[in-house]
Amino acid sequence: MDETRARGVLAAAGLPVGATLLALGENAVFGAGEVVVKIGRDAELLARAERELAVGAWLAESGVPAVRPAEPKARLVEGHPVTVWHRLPDAVRAAEPADLADLLRLIHALPSPPFSLPRRELLDGVERWLRLAGDAIDPADAAYLRERRDGFAASASALTPHLPPGPIHGDALPRNVHVGPDGPVVVDLETFSEDLREHDLVVMALSRDRYGLAPEAYESFTRAYGWDVREWEGYGVLRGARETASCAWMAQHTPSNPAAREEFARRVASLREGAEGVRWYAF
Repeated sequence: MDETRARGVLAAAGLPVGATLLALGENAVFGAGEVVVKIGRDAELLARAERELAVGAWLAESGVPAVRPAEPKARLVEGHPVTVWHRLPDAVRAAEPADLADLLRLIHALPSPPFSLPRRELLDGVERWLRLAGDAIDPADAAYLRERRDGFAASASALTPHLPPGPIHGDALPRNVHVGPDGPVVVDLETFSEDLREHDLVVMALSRDRYGLAPEAYESFTRAYGWDVREWEGYGVLRGARETASCAWMAQHTPSNPAAREEFARRVASLREGAEGVRWYAF
């Protein structure tokens, strides 16, 4: 879905076609006055959009600072799910790891919501991403990632958690925290799940190990949260699962993007070689 198509969906939904494009990725995100409009790529994402709205309303009732729905129901417009949210005030500063940790402590203290949340199936997208990569990647690399997926899926299912399982954000990074005049607010609720709380903590640990997060920034995160997931014996399993998913996710961009091909090659080579300290670059 490109910007032209997304603006056509806006018009069909009766929303302002002159809205400002804020992001174009998994969703097209537009700012229009006091609201933000999210447009999903296809109709298969309608259930996820409806669940994201339910999560936003539930977090509001639970007192967790989070983005709030402006409309209670998702619309399906020309085959695209459309949701409308209250627009947050402009950020006063960039979110820090400790801001994220404080919000995660609130989320991880919540009981299950009155509706069902999915498991955090990190590896579910691997097959689709490899299929989208097609001939742009070596078939041997695709086979290697499928083998890793199967191995880590089996290992993850046998983990004994350190923390009580329950609701998690699912993509717990500072980029999903907005710091406005009233403090940090969690955003991007579409990956909310019910699973091992450790999933949320491994994200930041991997940011330190692979993506160049400064050790002192990571330490501020663990200090604010109160525990370092790297001390847990299951850390290597969840890290390996997430690395496998991240490598396969990159593969889908390789047919049309030389930079993605280079990054995919870096990632898969480091996995094959067991080079855990090789730097990966966000895309």
